[in-house]
Amino acid sequence: MTVILLRHGVSTSNVAGTLAGRSPGVDLTDRGREQAQAVADRLAALPIEHVVHSPLQRCAQTVAPLAGKLGLEPEPDEALLEVDYGQWTGRPIRELVGEPLWRVVQQHASGAVFPEGEGLAQVQFRAVAAVRAHDRRFAAAAGRDVLWVACTHGDVIKSILADAFGIHLDGFQRLAVEPASLSVVRYAPTAPSVWRVNDTGTDLSALMAKPEQHSGQAAAPIPGGEVTPGDDATGSGPDTDNGDADRPDSPRPDSPS
Repeated sequence: MTVILLRHGVSTSNVAGTLAGRSPGVDLTDRGREQAQAVADRLAALPIEHVVHSPLQRCAQTVAPLAGKLGLEPEPDEALLEVDYGQWTGRPIRELVGEPLWRVVQQHASGAVFPEGEGLAQVQFRAVAAVRAHDRRFAAAAGRDVLWVACTHGDVIKSILADAFGIHLDGFQRLAVEPASLSVVRYAPTAPSVWRVNDTGTDLSALMAKPEQHSGQAAAPIPGGEVTPGDDATGSGPDTDNGDADRPDSPRPDSPS
């Protein structure tokens, strides 16, 4: 089973420099809509059979062009929702970088619990469980490997990737997941393999190939292309849905996407 993890495009919260979280009414910007269309153009030739997404508006808007091209009905899944940042939701990033918890999120994510929100360990548990559940469901229905898309949020994707890499959640901030980027994980019976991370423009035609079904092993990784950080690069700290979140140990001016 192969899942393409798609982060939503640039949102109005990115531009405003706030922590969107689960705030309602956060739309894609014009740039985000352009990214969504570009993603649809890139992926339309692949044999994608399902599109699952976080119910939040910016994810639904991101997958709409792709689903339209593929003739699929997008499936919302609350298990792919953005982190519940609790009292941090909607606050400016410049304020949050001064909070003691900000450094905890960077250095000890597994112990970070947002005030009146959820912990990042909870996020990883629900997100990985959701992806694996969809994998099982799609495989059982088709009787073969299935290529599908899960559109969600940066911290959610990074937690899934950390699990797939077999690294501790405390290291997940070392992973970059830009708006509208693609990361690819192939799940085999023995272990997952990560084929792409934060892909924003390389050729994806190798995903047309199906792995050997009888071997119980993942197919060889797709040769990776060079990833060039764009103007939507994600900073450390919680996924702010903001292009560049400040590090408290090396402050710099915000440059939201």
